[in-house]
Amino acid sequence: MGGVGGEAKGGHGEALGNGERLKVSHGKWIERGWLRWCKDVLEGVYKSGAFEHEKCPKSKNSSEMPETITSRDAARFPIVASCTLLGLYLFFKIFSQEYINLLLSMYFFVLGILALSHTISPMMNRFFPANFPNKQYQLLFTQGSGESKEEIVNYEFDTKDLVCLALSSVVGVWYLLRKHWIANNLFGLAFSLNGVELLHLNNVSTGCILLGGLFIYDVFWVFGTNVMVTVAKSFEAPIKLVFPQDLLEKGLDADNFAMLGLGDIVIPGIFIALLLRFDISLKKNTHTYFYISFVAYIFGLGLTIFIMHIFKHAQPALLYLVPACIGFPLLVALAKGEVTEMFSYEESSTPKEAAGASKEEPTEASKKEK
Repeated sequence: MGGVGGEAKGGHGEALGNGERLKVSHGKWIERGWLRWCKDVLEGVYKSGAFEHEKCPKSKNSSEMPETITSRDAARFPIVASCTLLGLYLFFKIFSQEYINLLLSMYFFVLGILALSHTISPMMNRFFPANFPNKQYQLLFTQGSGESKEEIVNYEFDTKDLVCLALSSVVGVWYLLRKHWIANNLFGLAFSLNGVELLHLNNVSTGCILLGGLFIYDVFWVFGTNVMVTVAKSFEAPIKLVFPQDLLEKGLDADNFAMLGLGDIVIPGIFIALLLRFDISLKKNTHTYFYISFVAYIFGLGLTIFIMHIFKHAQPALLYLVPACIGFPLLVALAKGEVTEMFSYEESSTPKEAAGASKEEPTEASKKEK
């Protein structure tokens, strides 16, 4: 799902997995970029953990409810990811790279605007004056009629959301025209935060299945074939965070970047978020497993960079992140005698699922009455 290594010029370069590869030089800049990546994980995790307390009471849109990943989904994910990767590889071999990237740019242009708008909306609300003329809107698409009517899209928004959408559109146009690294990072941050916030693992076993499967996926496609590297070199999309190593020399026109794929943020991030919710469920007013797993993430990322420096070769980041993020919390659980509690913890259904269940119950009851 991502790797570390390689040099990039002008926003391109060798890449691994769900993102790109990271060339480490100018240690102080890498350290700052590394800390920023960790901060991104932390922000997404805390937003995700908030769902355990609030269950989205302020969310009016079903699209903003977290989507739960089951063990079956986790087991299929590496297979689907491999098929997608191989499909992209064949596409780049058969069709013109220019046209494929044009199509991908338009796709991520739309997704990036929506993701960035959703991300900045809570922050922007603080800057609107109290007398701002805020009107409510609703976008509703239904299918069928009468009792068989089914909602396809039901999205409520207001004038403030439209302002955020307009600001995000400016960033989108900037990215589409210039592919500037700042615009890339804004979209990448938005994708990461939304991914960690809106994707939930239902239990620790599912998390281990997902991380274990992607561990094998990452190692195989990085070391076993040239498919991942070929796709990543050809793929132009905001699926990585970049940090300019020559920022002091060239300013905003920097073109020598350190990179980290979004998969190396989101995948460990949703597992760390699960451990945060597990901490909350213990009701001990401590976040032991969250802190341990987050430290493990920092350790794994640092180890990736260290190994790459030693062997002068690109490394798949999940090769080091997965053992760290699973191993550290498991050792703590063994020491505290809470392994059973950890693996028996099952997250309750999300509001989205609960709402669906409540709709089905009256239907079944009405059938019995008839």
